[in-house]
Amino acid sequence: MANTNTDPGHGNSVASWTTVTIVMIAFTLGTLFYWLDNAPLVWASAVLAALGPLVGFFLKRAGYGVGGAHTKNH
Repeated sequence: MANTNTDPGHGNSVASWTTVTIVMIAFTLGTLFYWLDNAPLVWASAVLAALGPLVGFFLKRAGYGVGGAHTKNH
């Protein structure tokens, strides 16, 4: 049987987890603020959600992505 252990990590890194966490918190807060009818905070949550992938991009460039200099290799 062929070796099927060629999993590249699928984003199991500091950069990806940080990105997902920021976006999830932003959407949770945005939903809460929408429910509370607080438009400025809904927009602030949208901005936070947009910043999440940027944070992930810069963390990846800094070596915290899959296979980066600051991550453990599996």
